[in-house]
Amino acid sequence: MTAAVYTARKRLKVLMLTKEFGGQPMWTMDIENYMGYQFITGPELMDKFDEQVRRFPIAIQYEEVTDLSQNTDGTFTVISDSGEYQAQAVIIASGKRPRRLEVPGEAEFTGRGVSYCATCDGPLFTGKNVAVIGGGNSALQAAIEVSGVAAKVYLISLHGYTAEPIVIEKLKELAQPVIEFSGYTTTEVKGTQAVETLIITNNETKEQTELTVQGVFVEIGLLPNTEYCQGILNFNNYREVVTDCRARTNIPGLFAAGDVTNGPDKQIVIAAGDGAKAAMVAYEYLLHKRGVRC
Repeated sequence: MTAAVYTARKRLKVLMLTKEFGGQPMWTMDIENYMGYQFITGPELMDKFDEQVRRFPIAIQYEEVTDLSQNTDGTFTVISDSGEYQAQAVIIASGKRPRRLEVPGEAEFTGRGVSYCATCDGPLFTGKNVAVIGGGNSALQAAIEVSGVAAKVYLISLHGYTAEPIVIEKLKELAQPVIEFSGYTTTEVKGTQAVETLIITNNETKEQTELTVQGVFVEIGLLPNTEYCQGILNFNNYREVVTDCRARTNIPGLFAAGDVTNGPDKQIVIAAGDGAKAAMVAYEYLLHKRGVRC
């Protein structure tokens, strides 16, 4: 969204292709480190971004991009599930999506107890038992959030916590402590019409424990949305797009910004800054490219 605003301000003809507005911040309830706001929720912040985008002449198509290729003249073809588009330059800002457990029952009960967004679905489990899977910031924040509504919260981590100290501290200060299972692997999600139990396995003893839960929140990391541009771009070992300090990829005219890149820190403020930088570098590229009408 930031890249779209900055390119529109440069009087470029902008098309924004997206499945949905907001991305990962839509799953975040408490934001305390975005400049200008001492506290704001993710959906509230994205509403403000959305409002600003719509002040500019930006064409917006709610479509999923399925392929990206470079033409012989150096331009690009972008194919979505609903159309095909030509562009002189492309900014990839497709972010990341939740990583799945890939265990029996997970896919079957997704939307029927298995969730990847505590902010979105937490209130649905008021007064119920839930399990949160993971040991990073997102997992601990999810446990903190659902502890305010759930009857009981289990926190299952593979190798302890990797979250920031301030998040761990907040977890320890909860009025209703979570029940911690550190050093456990999630083995299976079970139920009939909806989730009923979760099977976890001790990594050392291999002993299995069956927890009675109605909700399972999977918070084990994210995967970059880069399938549509594989074969054209350089990726790192995490399938993130490799960029230089000016948001440039290995293909001239093709730029990338935000969490989809190999940038070391994944923060909203950094992603927004990346979008602005990519837009300005893309404008500079077009300005110096002969015969291009912006």
